[in-house]
Amino acid sequence: MSRDDDDDHDHDDMEGDSLLWSRELGRHSLGDFSMAVVQANEVIEDHSQVETGNGAVFVGVYDGHGGPEASRYISDHLFSHLMRVSRERGVITKETLRAAFSATEKGFLTLVRRTRGLKPLIAAAGSCCLVGVIWKGTLIIANVGDSRAVLGSSMSSNDSRSNKIVAEQLTNDHNAAQEEVRQELRSSHPDDPRILVLKQGVWRIKGIIQVSRSIGDAYLKRPEFSLGPSFPRFHLPEGLKRPVLLAEPCVYTRVLQTNNKFVIFASDGLWEHMSNQQAVEIVNKHPRPGIARRLVRRAMNIAAKKKGMTYDDLKKVERGVRRFFHDDITVAVIFIDNELLMVEKATVPQLSIKGFSHTVGPSKFSLFSS
Repeated sequence: MSRDDDDDHDHDDMEGDSLLWSRELGRHSLGDFSMAVVQANEVIEDHSQVETGNGAVFVGVYDGHGGPEASRYISDHLFSHLMRVSRERGVITKETLRAAFSATEKGFLTLVRRTRGLKPLIAAAGSCCLVGVIWKGTLIIANVGDSRAVLGSSMSSNDSRSNKIVAEQLTNDHNAAQEEVRQELRSSHPDDPRILVLKQGVWRIKGIIQVSRSIGDAYLKRPEFSLGPSFPRFHLPEGLKRPVLLAEPCVYTRVLQTNNKFVIFASDGLWEHMSNQQAVEIVNKHPRPGIARRLVRRAMNIAAKKKGMTYDDLKKVERGVRRFFHDDITVAVIFIDNELLMVEKATVPQLSIKGFSHTVGPSKFSLFSS
């Protein structure tokens, strides 16, 4: 089967996967969007949302670890914090996004402090957090962790029939697999020879975790949340002198141009199986409806092939056990229609869509007007 034939069967192979959720196509005021989530863990640790408003759209991908508590908390609170701060200041900016991250981190650590007596392992719950906002023709992205935003843009060409697309990664992966992250950690912790430990060929911070920035992971940020030897996976025998993980996001802005076509927001489970360029080519080549689902399906096909299986075989594997084959994967594709960037207030349903749970309700964007 050729690669093109394989592409043509993407949707067919997705039928019958009980661990898959998708929203084939929705509308925001600047274009369309598509979402998909596939579960691997016993309890889903990925949460996500798209918020549509007049002249604006918000997207969030929250890849949890150590349990679902942190990613669920972010899904319930970060956007509300962003709207509160933005209403106070009258704008959505890099600073309001940073303030929303800070308030979310503070709120979750307060929850950990209040509940850890009954549930001590909530101190080990954390989440990557990738959010993007398009407002007044500008894309603003904030990120902690190794989820990734990739922009797909058309290439200028003298050939009018050309349909070439180029991928541009808009975020940095805060993961110890990256040399620059390891350098940053070593320079920040010169007196800690165990700040980085190579275990089975994988660099881990304190020998435990790969991501260097997150919301939560309280036990790696404050001594009061340290876990004792009864929790050997998360116990630090030498104690915690200073935070080894940060909650400060890297924030990026981009004034959108006419050749910018779409942005893919996805947890690292997708990027483990395909390159940025492969992903944008899939989106560019196929119809919009179900395109996030198609990306997830391609990742599942590749994950299955790595284990000598087919995706049909993989679909029969139960949640929990599926984690040995792939991670929870969340994908949101936000299309940008250039003609709508010029419209002050394109009217769309102001909705809040939560990934996987498929909870749909009114968006708090309706309370925020430019």
